[in-house]
Amino acid sequence: MPNIDTINALESKDALAVFICCCGSSLWAKAMNARRPFNSVDDLFAATTRIEKTLMRADWLEAFAAHPRIGDVETLRKKFATTAVWCEGEQAGVSGASDDVLSKLSVGNQQYEARFGYIFIVCATGKTAAEMLALLESRLPNDLDVELQIAASEQAKITRLRLEKL
Repeated sequence: MPNIDTINALESKDALAVFICCCGSSLWAKAMNARRPFNSVDDLFAATTRIEKTLMRADWLEAFAAHPRIGDVETLRKKFATTAVWCEGEQAGVSGASDDVLSKLSVGNQQYEARFGYIFIVCATGKTAAEMLALLESRLPNDLDVELQIAASEQAKITRLRLEKL
């Protein structure tokens, strides 16, 4: 569980940086920072939920852009150095995947991005590469608005997991 005392004691700029690592939306991070100090873990998570309800498409897209593609280990190491340890753990299910599954994930990611305009977002923790591929393929036919809601819900799960790691 997150250490509320530590979160509350951070300098504002440091807290903002921590929140950005949890969710790449600058609006979300600034709003979370502004709500400090938190009285409890429940208060922290309640604030998260309230803020997420106010996010618009652009805010979600900003959050999604803070993630590497599922299975894209090279980008993970280069571009996402500040969250690489979390991302590697979250995407651990791709480490033992077959070349066939990884290839299909790569193609599916490209199709997803072409269709929706952002990377495929899934809370990958505890999922195998094959499970993530099946989810990606099942979501490709979705309506644009429906898919944004699903992706936002997945981002919210990721955010909570990262907050728990603080």
